[in-house]
Amino acid sequence: MKIRWNRFNIYLVVALAAVAVCGCQIFGGTKAERQLSTLRLHLEASRDGSKSSEPVPVYREKPVMVNVQKEPFLTEADVAEAKVIDEVGGFALCIRFNHAGTAILEGYTTENRGKKIVVFSQFGDKIKDHRWLAAPVIAHRISDGVFTFTPDATREESEEIALGLNNVVKKAQTWVDR
Repeated sequence: MKIRWNRFNIYLVVALAAVAVCGCQIFGGTKAERQLSTLRLHLEASRDGSKSSEPVPVYREKPVMVNVQKEPFLTEADVAEAKVIDEVGGFALCIRFNHAGTAILEGYTTENRGKKIVVFSQFGDKIKDHRWLAAPVIAHRISDGVFTFTPDATREESEEIALGLNNVVKKAQTWVDR
């Protein structure tokens, strides 16, 4: 029997999120310390009618339908750090992936130049807010594990997403260290 560590990590993160949402006092701390977020990176897929892909609306004001693979290739289990950075004309979310995530991101961006990476997140109080945040086109290979994009979110929402992702990383590390 083979164990897929990526799946194990996803299940661990989902379990942590479920425990936190249910109000378990194990984690304690302030509201900011209990904030959690998810992150899913999906690859654009062709509209071939297969059941492995689906169209999703990206952008709230003028939604654009993008067909994506249902299974994400990277998740919050692969995140090492998230932060909001200032860019010319606004801000962006900067996600740094762990070693395994960096290798996966490099492989996908090398093999799929010209396609879109479609970003989904759940965030906010009890991770009730959810949205397809962006669909940047893969212009080049990303070998350093840092994925930066401009989200369809306010700066406050972006800060919540980054804080929640960093808390997930901390909580997962706490469980690994036990």
